[in-house]
Amino acid sequence: MDQKLDIFLNYLVVEKGLSANTLDAYGRDLSRYVGFLRGKSIDSLEQVSAALVRDFLDFLKRSGLAAPSRARTLVSLRSFHRFLLAEGYATDNPVSRIRAPRTLSRLPRSLSLEEVERLLAAPVGDDCLDLRDRAMLDLLYATGLRVSELVGLRVSDLQLDAGYLIAFGKRSKQRIVPMGETARDQLHAYLTHARPLLNKTGSSPMLFLNRSGNGLTRQGFWKIIKRRALQAGIRVNITPHTLRHSFATHLLDNGADLRAVQTMLGHADISTTQIYTHVTRERLKKLHAQIHPRG
Repeated sequence: MDQKLDIFLNYLVVEKGLSANTLDAYGRDLSRYVGFLRGKSIDSLEQVSAALVRDFLDFLKRSGLAAPSRARTLVSLRSFHRFLLAEGYATDNPVSRIRAPRTLSRLPRSLSLEEVERLLAAPVGDDCLDLRDRAMLDLLYATGLRVSELVGLRVSDLQLDAGYLIAFGKRSKQRIVPMGETARDQLHAYLTHARPLLNKTGSSPMLFLNRSGNGLTRQGFWKIIKRRALQAGIRVNITPHTLRHSFATHLLDNGADLRAVQTMLGHADISTTQIYTHVTRERLKKLHAQIHPRG
């Protein structure tokens, strides 16, 4: 079973070009699955039945795994068994008859305009790291980039004079994203006064660098945004995705076209973007309840 799993994960890298994070998720899900099968004395994937897969999903539920995570695991199992069938490693796909667990649709948390302003103003100094953090936060809110896209930016991806950048999203899909004048000004200040000092070797192509002169990581930016949120007096849990949600919500609140927001976010399916229409609808309901005489 381990050999089949290794072949599948290699296929995801070579043929599908999945990101490292997605690949890690597949690896964790399927390693847990194989471990469960071994605990049931299963030593061949040909022995797996739909009932056994349901037992595994029930085991995940009893273990406290949330419904969205169980649904993601089922996606991993479907892909794995579909691959085994297509490549002739199996004669049946036991997962094809199993429905995904129902998940509650949770509205993404977004910041108010006042909270965004406080967060963007948190890096108040003029040293290299303040200039860098100010540029990153402004750019993230101005463009709605994913954190992986933000830290993956290279200097060559910027077109400051034209006011846009080139982002590389999931599966290396390329898109052009406009940025506002404020973000351009913050980037110009960072590129002029901070990045040359951080780029100790003078050879890094990455746009945002850490103290050592290496490209900033996703984890590194998570720490930055948490620290800056505390400085801004924002006590709610905040992640890089919170600014992405805020970007989309505030655009729609101000009348942006849903298709335009979909393009800027890099969503392959419009239904993914439509979650933000629920956010704005919720805000309208709350506003109505607060100020209408019969709300």
